[in-house]
Amino acid sequence: MPRGGLASQAGPARWQVRFDGGRQQRYLADREAVLRYVLAVGPHAASQRFEVFAEGEPVRLADGTPGGRRFTLAEVIDLGRPGEADRLRQELTLLARQGDPPEPPGMLAAGGGT
Repeated sequence: MPRGGLASQAGPARWQVRFDGGRQQRYLADREAVLRYVLAVGPHAASQRFEVFAEGEPVRLADGTPGGRRFTLAEVIDLGRPGEADRLRQELTLLARQGDPPEPPGMLAAGGGT
């Protein structure tokens, strides 16, 4: 799968972005794709608030069998906040230099959200 692209059958989506009051959602492959998507769509969306979820521990049914995927809130991006778009662009620059980190610091290992 191309780096920073939409998730497809070639690789699992590890991130979910919800916006427009939860009426729209997208599944993306990595953090870089999330940031690029928010920066591209934000100026045209009905709301500039984006909820970003990271894939967490899988759901287990009562009998212990796998029950599906779970996403936990990792971050709320509000492009209406002064400097927010610049912060995202700076993070994109860092990701391009270092490579995309597999998960937000402390998020998936701790299984919590903010």
